[in-house]
Amino acid sequence: MASNMRIGTFLMASTACLTLAACGGADNVASPGAGSVTIVQPAPTPTPTAPTPTPTAITAAQFAAVTAVNGISVTADEQLAIVNAGTNNNVSGTGATLNGVYPVGAASLTTAADPSAINGFFTSTNYVGALNGPTDTSFQGWTCNSTAAEFGGSGARCTAVPAIGTLAGGTCPTGTTTPTGAAGTGTAATIGGFKVCDIPQAITTSLTLPRIPGIAYRFTGQTEVGTDLGTTGASGVTLTVEAGVTVFANANESTNDLLLVNRGSKLVAIGTRDAPIVFTSQQNVTSATGESETSQGHWGGIILLGRAPTGVCAGSTGPNNAAGSSTTCQQAIEGVTGRFYGGPTAADSSGQMSYVQIRYSGIAISDGNELQGLTLGGTGSGTIIDHIQSHNSADDGIEIFGGNTNIKYIAVTGADDDGFDIDNGYRGFMQFMIAAQRVGGATVDSFSTEIDSNNAEDLLPRTFSTYANFTFIQTALAPAAIRQRGGSDMRFVNGVVKTVSNVACVNIIAGEQTSGGRSTVRPADAALQDFGPPSFNSVYFACQGR
Repeated sequence: MASNMRIGTFLMASTACLTLAACGGADNVASPGAGSVTIVQPAPTPTPTAPTPTPTAITAAQFAAVTAVNGISVTADEQLAIVNAGTNNNVSGTGATLNGVYPVGAASLTTAADPSAINGFFTSTNYVGALNGPTDTSFQGWTCNSTAAEFGGSGARCTAVPAIGTLAGGTCPTGTTTPTGAAGTGTAATIGGFKVCDIPQAITTSLTLPRIPGIAYRFTGQTEVGTDLGTTGASGVTLTVEAGVTVFANANESTNDLLLVNRGSKLVAIGTRDAPIVFTSQQNVTSATGESETSQGHWGGIILLGRAPTGVCAGSTGPNNAAGSSTTCQQAIEGVTGRFYGGPTAADSSGQMSYVQIRYSGIAISDGNELQGLTLGGTGSGTIIDHIQSHNSADDGIEIFGGNTNIKYIAVTGADDDGFDIDNGYRGFMQFMIAAQRVGGATVDSFSTEIDSNNAEDLLPRTFSTYANFTFIQTALAPAAIRQRGGSDMRFVNGVVKTVSNVACVNIIAGEQTSGGRSTVRPADAALQDFGPPSFNSVYFACQGR
């Protein structure tokens, strides 16, 4: 601009001299000289950056749902105060901090606690939720992916046919049989291009299902491992399933297909990250389009029964005590008839399940009488449960009745009812937990977790668990993501809870009034084996679709 101005000034001066008589006789026109005019352009005004909005504080009525039982309730203000009594909780978080089940950033959503200070079972962590940032691979490979939860990695879609392999010949292993029948009836020796080997419905001697490429194992109806050996007694038999094996339910008959392990016997199903064991439906193994993202309830699930204590005893078999030492207390398990769990052995073992997928299970036989993806009835601390995925159960992902089994790395994806349901005096620990309900929303009144003591609020042992490093993605229009009731005790550490609009985060219920106060929220009382009100530390809440 300065150069152009100088030229313009010169031209104007020359023109003036040509038109003025006073300039006559002049040979040339004086130059404007060595000076120049410089125009400085102003700096552009920066585009303002929109500040990151600070979420408004959540109200108690948004945060907590109130449910009255027997005319007793815990107000929303009281529930919020219970959470705020803990440390490092954020009750006014937003869902924008999550991408599915993963946090969008590497930093912990709130300051984490150290769960290993509670018990040596827990792994020390410095983050909240089940996943340590967006690049955590701990749930990859051994899980399957779905619209409910995308874990990434090498995991196939849950709708995909499991990796059964190509048949290289051979006969069915000892203890299993080759089915016969016309092709296309489902009773033929081959289905979907692989060989079928049938498991006996009553497994009375120990049986191993080896990994043989091209072979999958089928069970029919109520398949049982061992017979019930009572609250105490001898050991039974063991069903061993090798890594990479696929076991599926028979869809060609009308009975409820399920696998039940009786007291005294064991299931040993140990897969690997790259070769998980898959328990699934016949539809899932027959065709890549045999199951959809919304399929569920095509078989009954897996039931493990043990001899650890239960707080709820069948008639004439109890009551139990805080130590759970009763040798008579036992209870019938849901979903089947005349099969019992419970006993005095807290360290009882019903085997081991590691790196296992349970797909498309769950059957609601009647209200309050259901088959889940995985059911634990009175299983003890000697039972090892880790790296388990329950996918698209038509009922709960996992339900635990009493016992002391500790659990690590468990994903419940697409369940139509509760993700984690614990009751009847369960006293174990869980860490690295994911409950991601189906995208379309699970059944109304389905919770990410439901914790209670069967509305018998002072039965012993009292339900008391600790959840550490959990991520709950609540889509069902239940009152809340977390329901605790029945005089149960609970400790929540390093969690992430996200709910959709019109769904609160917590729903704490008391159903009895004693001299010590309302059950579930009354002060600790050692005489009643009562831990006190629920405890929340380092939990990030994003409620009501915020």
